[in-house]
Amino acid sequence: MTIRKTSKQALTDVAKRPYHHGALREAMLEAAERILAREGIGGLTLRAAAREAGASHAAPKNHFDNVTGLLSELAAVGFRRFAHRLLEAAAAAATPEGRLVAQGRAYVEFATQFPGLFMLMFRSERLDLERPGLREAMSGASSMLRAAVGAPQEPDGILPTDGAARIVTAWALVHGFAMLQIDGRLDAIVRSLPEGMDAMALLDVILNAGGGQLRSSDSVAMEDDGSAYD
Repeated sequence: MTIRKTSKQALTDVAKRPYHHGALREAMLEAAERILAREGIGGLTLRAAAREAGASHAAPKNHFDNVTGLLSELAAVGFRRFAHRLLEAAAAAATPEGRLVAQGRAYVEFATQFPGLFMLMFRSERLDLERPGLREAMSGASSMLRAAVGAPQEPDGILPTDGAARIVTAWALVHGFAMLQIDGRLDAIVRSLPEGMDAMALLDVILNAGGGQLRSSDSVAMEDDGSAYD
C-alpha cells in the first residue's frame, strides 16, 4: 500500500531544499505553500514569501507582480497536483464505476492533506482567473472531473443538461464532503459509526451507493477501453 506523506511532512521536505539563484520563482512558490499551511492565507504576502525563500523583498515582483499573482500561481500548482492525483486514481481502478469511486476518494484525500492549498484553489476572489497558467491548470482538473462522469471534455463546448447534472452532482458530493471534513463537521457523525469505520470508509459507502448513477450509459463502453483517459 502506498503511504502518502502528510502535508506537514511534505512541506518540511521542501523546506530543506536550498534556494539557488535563478530558481526564485519555484523557491517563492514552495515558500508560499509553507506559509499557507502554517499561517493560512492571511499570513501570505510577497514580503513574507520572499523572506521565507531567503530572497530580497523586491525580487518576487519580477515573477508575480503582486500578491494576487503569487496566490494565482500557487493555486495553479495546486490544480496541477490535484489533477495528477485524480489521474493516478483513475489509472489504478479496473472499471468505470471503480474509477469514479477512486477519484472521489482522491479528491477528498487531496483536500484533507493540503487543506490550505485546497481552499485557496477555490477562493476566486483572491485569484486572477485570467492568468494563463491558472486557467490551463483549472481546465486540466476540470477535464478529469468530466471524464469521471463520462461527460464531454471540451471545457468551452456545449454541455448536455444530463452531463452538466452529473458533473455538478459528483462535484458537490465530494467537495461538500471534503469541506465538512476539513471544518470538523463530520467528527460527531464519524464517532457514532460502527467500530473500524472512519470518514473515508463512510465516503466509500456514499460513492459506491451512488457512483453508478453519476455516469451516463453511453460513456461506459468508452471507459471500458480506456479512451476517455487518453
